[in-house]
Amino acid sequence: MEAVKNGDLGKASVLFDRYHSRIFNFLARLCMDRDLADDLAQNVFLRLIRYRSSYREGNRFMPWIYQMARNAFADHYRMNKYQMNRQVDVEKVANHFTEISETMEQVEREALLHQSMAKLSEEDRELLVLTRFQHLKYEEVASILDTTVANIKVKVHRAIGKLREHYFELEKQS
Repeated sequence: MEAVKNGDLGKASVLFDRYHSRIFNFLARLCMDRDLADDLAQNVFLRLIRYRSSYREGNRFMPWIYQMARNAFADHYRMNKYQMNRQVDVEKVANHFTEISETMEQVEREALLHQSMAKLSEEDRELLVLTRFQHLKYEEVASILDTTVANIKVKVHRAIGKLREHYFELEKQS
């Protein structure tokens, strides 16, 4: 990123190749819409070039680009004055699983998990996506969210508890 900041824009393609799938997956899990996530991921890399001067040399790149992704996500909903629906259409979630060639039982468990994730608040969902699906360290998440590691640990623990409650509630209903 330091090379990109110093004007070598060709290096941006290396960053794109290395981080595009992570950013796309992060955004797809936040907005639960693959097409929108693809558009937002493209926007993140355009912002990477446009705002390259805001990158501080010597800082870690991952928290910086994830913060850009969070900003792109928030800006999209703010500009469109569209509030994210916390209750995701069950058929929309199920369509994601038709692509996966796993056993039916595994698909059902994953569908329950995604439905449970959709019931969480945006903050809780974001924390779980960053720590559990994107496998970021608590230190990196704390840097992205501008808080302490201890605070992140507590919030993740609570979010997992809420997720567990929603999951078992949905499992009883099915």
